[in-house]
Amino acid sequence: MSSSSPKLLEMIGQLIAIPSVSSTQARFDTSNKPIIDCLSNWLDGLGFHIEIVPSSDDKVNLVAWIGEGEDGLVLSGHTDTVNCDQTGWDTDPFQVHHADNRLYGLGTADMKSFLAIAIEAAKDFVDKPLKERLTIIATADEESTMQGVRTLVEKNKKLGRFCIIGEPTSLTPVHRHKGVFMEAITLYGKAGHASNPALGNNALEGMRAVLNELDRFKQELAEKYVDHDFIVPIPTLNLGHIHGGDNPNRICAECELHIDIRLLPGMQVGTLRDELHERITQTVEGLDLTCKFNALFDGVPAFETSSDSRIVQLTTRHTGKNPMSVTFATEAPFFNSMGMETVVLGPGSINQAHQPNEFIELSMLGPTINILKSMIRSICEQS
Repeated sequence: MSSSSPKLLEMIGQLIAIPSVSSTQARFDTSNKPIIDCLSNWLDGLGFHIEIVPSSDDKVNLVAWIGEGEDGLVLSGHTDTVNCDQTGWDTDPFQVHHADNRLYGLGTADMKSFLAIAIEAAKDFVDKPLKERLTIIATADEESTMQGVRTLVEKNKKLGRFCIIGEPTSLTPVHRHKGVFMEAITLYGKAGHASNPALGNNALEGMRAVLNELDRFKQELAEKYVDHDFIVPIPTLNLGHIHGGDNPNRICAECELHIDIRLLPGMQVGTLRDELHERITQTVEGLDLTCKFNALFDGVPAFETSSDSRIVQLTTRHTGKNPMSVTFATEAPFFNSMGMETVVLGPGSINQAHQPNEFIELSMLGPTINILKSMIRSICEQS
């Protein structure tokens, strides 16, 4: 067996040490090219074919493969992390800290460790004839715009028939999750002296009517759509941010609200966004206010892979756990749209994601490697 990549814990340590924050705020956003270079060097040394797929000026995706055929297995993970406030950490988030049978560091659970684990699992197969291709994908910007995987969709490439996305699921297969989109709603009125309301038109007062309509919308969605496979069985609408006006003695001329809507499988982002716009537009008609909508990002569709699909059946068998539905969103619907049967399955807990002192249990590393090896054998060696 050829091998020129470091040992597993060394790989995890090196990946954590490379900052790769993605953020919609430019002051926090960093390029992921250094981490892609690191992964590429390891995989190239193992004999993988390497393709770099740019998604923006300083963000790229990695597609690496061994074997032939178009019906193989994809192991995918994102290279980016969220930003972190180091004051909330007990240790340096960019240095792996080993304590209490855990590895602490930014990205240990979500989800740089999985990329190292995927490489470790693949080492056993680099010198074996594979009937189907084994592909490792590392994407950019999952934590912000998901532009990395969107670029892969736009390329319309045949990457494989089956896909495992290694987000932290405590090694339970996830075959369904909610979708999400976020919207900014801005009302524009007219400023004036607060002593006489007739001198202006208060956008903050208008936003009260919008908030009431959003509450009605939320209740109607909860009555119309229910799926008890989810721990939160209804669509949710969260009021996340509001700002209006600049002084107590001035009539508020502008007010902006940011909302987050989570969709169940079967609901469509575009349809729901259109309904939202129509309802809010009708609400502000007659108030002499101007209304503007801005998609804070394009949204992630809800995800569902049939429990009867081969990938769900295989992961159920190899993990010994029944598939579940979760409320957080991943890149899975995009891989499904490329013609792959997809599950989300990885080490670590989602409860650790985006938290200070993020960690992964060392006890999860070995079982994850064994599960991935079993999946590779089932799909790439025995298909």
